[in-house]
Amino acid sequence: MAELLLGVNIDHIATLRNARGTAYPDPVQAAFIAEQAGADGITVHLREDRRHITDRDVRILRQTLDTRMNLEMAVTEEMLAIAVETKPHFCCLVPEKRQEVTTEGGLDVAGQRDKMRDACKRLADAGIQVSLFIDADEEQIKACGRGWRTVYRDPHRLLC
Repeated sequence: MAELLLGVNIDHIATLRNARGTAYPDPVQAAFIAEQAGADGITVHLREDRRHITDRDVRILRQTLDTRMNLEMAVTEEMLAIAVETKPHFCCLVPEKRQEVTTEGGLDVAGQRDKMRDACKRLADAGIQVSLFIDADEEQIKACGRGWRTVYRDPHRLLC
């Protein structure tokens, strides 16, 4: 069995900071605490609207983390440029809709093969491991081909 690793998402720490309009709580400090407590990696989602994590957070985290960094991001030129510049260990490409509170579905890889292939190649060429956030749909899974993928499972459709 593969070793299980703990990744901690610190987005909601940044959400609290931004809601307060203050410099605290600091998501960077939260990441350090998570590392000290045994986290194997830190996940952040840099959204186009900068709803929680900021460019500054991403840069500081990348420069100072002792563990691995996973950057979740939309497939846009701006986000790709930031990822190539900061070089997180991992990038998870996710769909992004401003009206969503949280991601509610996966990427349409089958309908955007060229765009996804080009984005993945650009990130891989920068030394970044790439995963795709997709729906649990056979067409989407096949469209991804080999490699990493994160499969979205709607909690309302789970059967016990």
